[in-house]
Amino acid sequence: MALPPDATLADAGEFGLIAEITKLFEQGEHVLVGPGDDAAVLRVKTGHVVVSTDLMVEGRHFRRDWATAADVGHRAAAQNLSDVNAMGGRATSLTVGLAAPADLPVQWALDFARGFADECAKVGASVVGGDLTRASEVVIAVTVIGACTEAPVLRSGAAPGDVLAMCGRQGWAAGGLAVLGRGFRSPRVLVEAYRRPEPPYDAGLAAAQAGATAMIDISDGLVADAGHIAEGSAVGIDVHSAAFDVAEPLHAVGAATGADPLSFVLGGGDDHALLATFPDVGSVPEGWAVVGSVTEPGTDGPRVTVDGAPYDGPSGWVHF
Repeated sequence: MALPPDATLADAGEFGLIAEITKLFEQGEHVLVGPGDDAAVLRVKTGHVVVSTDLMVEGRHFRRDWATAADVGHRAAAQNLSDVNAMGGRATSLTVGLAAPADLPVQWALDFARGFADECAKVGASVVGGDLTRASEVVIAVTVIGACTEAPVLRSGAAPGDVLAMCGRQGWAAGGLAVLGRGFRSPRVLVEAYRRPEPPYDAGLAAAQAGATAMIDISDGLVADAGHIAEGSAVGIDVHSAAFDVAEPLHAVGAATGADPLSFVLGGGDDHALLATFPDVGSVPEGWAVVGSVTEPGTDGPRVTVDGAPYDGPSGWVHF
């Protein structure tokens, strides 16, 4: 089907658009039945199957005037691929649901699909199906399927005496969001970090193989997500602020906005760095940095502290 460059979804029709989008998704050898039937059929050779689902809503998770369609595609894929990474696994397959207004340009949908496919290619994952429907705003629903060849690393295994370590850049996306929220586009490196995160896709398996006792990806905020490990493991976690090398662009944004640059690191999400606990410093894999310690829970139960004291800054994103 040849569509004019300015065609909208209404012009293409549901099945016409699906036909164009599915051309962009290459299928791996584990896919027995891909897009086009009632369901995909996948081959799982070894390990544990892991599944996660995430949503992105226009105006809440992204804005089309802040990021290109390809950027949104990269972000939508990255946040789901990262969830499997945080279990110590590797994503293999994804399905995508797209709800959009009828007047949305077809080119936006195709560019989104290309960005999504390009991000999935970084881990060798295939887009094996999805759905398309009309809505008043763009809503993206993604389900990711992966496998863990090691025992999955949960949030519930940390123990007092463990060390807390992080892999990946942290706070950059939050700095970029702060810039965009004030109508600017600089420092560009932070804006690009917000538009296209760079999760450490190889770090999850490395952590699992090294004996990580608990792990999570930092999607909402470092302090907030450390809190999920603390709650799941019934422990205390103390974050050491001196362990973080706060990048110069974050200092620049902090100076311009009056914010403590460290707050982007401690409270920022969407970089999808990994946070994990290990039995001791010697078991922390290469590329990871020790950023805290695991303690006994406080008298009021599991909690996260920063440098031994309660943290009163922004700890992370909450939806409600």
